[in-house]
Amino acid sequence: MRKRPPSPEAAPAAPPESAAALLRRIEWTALRRLDGLLQGGFPTLSRGAGMDLADLREYQPSDDVRHIDWNVTARLDVPHVRVFTEDREMSACLIADGSGSMDFGSSPRTKRVVQTEFVALMAQLLTRHGNRVGGLLGGSGNAGWLPARGGREQVMRLLEQLQKRRPPAADDGGLAQWLQAAGRGLRRRSTVFVVSDFISPPGWERPLARLVERHDVIAVRLVDPLEQALPDVGLLTLRDAETGEQMLVDTHDRVFRQRFARAAAAREEKLRESFAVAGADALELSTTCDLADAIARFAELRRRRARRLAAPTHAA
Repeated sequence: MRKRPPSPEAAPAAPPESAAALLRRIEWTALRRLDGLLQGGFPTLSRGAGMDLADLREYQPSDDVRHIDWNVTARLDVPHVRVFTEDREMSACLIADGSGSMDFGSSPRTKRVVQTEFVALMAQLLTRHGNRVGGLLGGSGNAGWLPARGGREQVMRLLEQLQKRRPPAADDGGLAQWLQAAGRGLRRRSTVFVVSDFISPPGWERPLARLVERHDVIAVRLVDPLEQALPDVGLLTLRDAETGEQMLVDTHDRVFRQRFARAAAAREEKLRESFAVAGADALELSTTCDLADAIARFAELRRRRARRLAAPTHAA
């Protein structure tokens, strides 16, 4: 089902911020805070996968089945996985949803603005530690693949192309098509950030699961509070951000608001289930959130899980 966001008449039309100005702002407001919180190089948010065997331990439910050591498993009659020495250098791909629904936002920031800020922050955070970043930018115009490279110039190139892209054509396959393209195009194991509201024609779940089979995939879900619950503000025009279809609703109607909230809750549950089935971690970013705080909390959760999984259970 395509979404019908409870859109205000139009997203605030703030003058576009240049890539250089955005990057400077992100560096001052978020990047330095994350550098302090993610001490020890880059590391806790995500790491590259190495090839040198470092250890063996018992299999945990979230482990990659490709790392199971079948000889040790057969000998001990307990599933064990190989643990590899981690590379310090990693390759990352930022898949940025370019659909019309990204222009929705009930605060001064739309989901597209949050998406651009996240891409700027992650690209700069990764490249300053010697990693390579590329992108798959959904949309038309200058959208498309940007091969992974390092350095500040690559960050600027990524942001400029992100800002120049236009909405995708009507016959565009949407998120499913972009995920399939990423699956075909990524040759090296990468950390993949799918930055989207995941409001897209059905069919993206399977390509996401296939991407998870080869890569460390993080679903960065962009949300707005008005997508979860409608306020009691009287008559309101709802407009489908992708088709332009409009509907006049009376938000004084308590039953309507309850139905809207139930539909939103059901969609939430389905999305969480889809991420869990695919095996992708999910980071939720609201248009009202503090970007650095949200990323730091997410990194801490991943760090705790990594410690738990790495708890020493050595093979005899």
